[in-house]
Amino acid sequence: MQEVLMMRCMKKSIWLIFFFGGILPLGGCQAAPGMLSAPVVGYNHTSSSINWFTVNGAGGSNIGPNQGGGSQVCCSAVPRHWNSGLRAVVEWEVDPEPYSSADWSEPTFSDEWRTRMKAQRKTYTRHKVVVEIPRYDNPGPLRVHFLPCNQVRVAAAATSPGYPRYPYNYPIRDMPCKS
Repeated sequence: MQEVLMMRCMKKSIWLIFFFGGILPLGGCQAAPGMLSAPVVGYNHTSSSINWFTVNGAGGSNIGPNQGGGSQVCCSAVPRHWNSGLRAVVEWEVDPEPYSSADWSEPTFSDEWRTRMKAQRKTYTRHKVVVEIPRYDNPGPLRVHFLPCNQVRVAAAATSPGYPRYPYNYPIRDMPCKS
């Protein structure tokens, strides 16, 4: 009898662990009052790679040269209603020569290759900017555009690039550097 009670108690304990272990982390996905959860998506308008980026602390994916828009990462938050002075903090790392290892003669992942890759990583640069988010009527994903000269633009509108009301319709290719 005591063995049956122990088994029931263990089953109940395990069930509670799984239940609360699965439910409690979901509270981290909830935005604060007046805020909405927003996925993060990046667009790279340069010939360099964006190894990683964050917007307001929420991570984005890596983005190859002249690419973007293909994946969203969850989540950041945006105000339900746009307000004047709304800004985003963007941090990122750039690989200025993303395809250089393709021309190396060393066998991939050999000691020589690893030494060369270590030197390559020293050419990576890290950046941080604070940018304004333009007015939006309906909030949407945080779309981060990486432009030449380490310029960044962030939109939070429910429209997508290519549509008339989207604030930043840049081509996905290297553009001239405008200071």
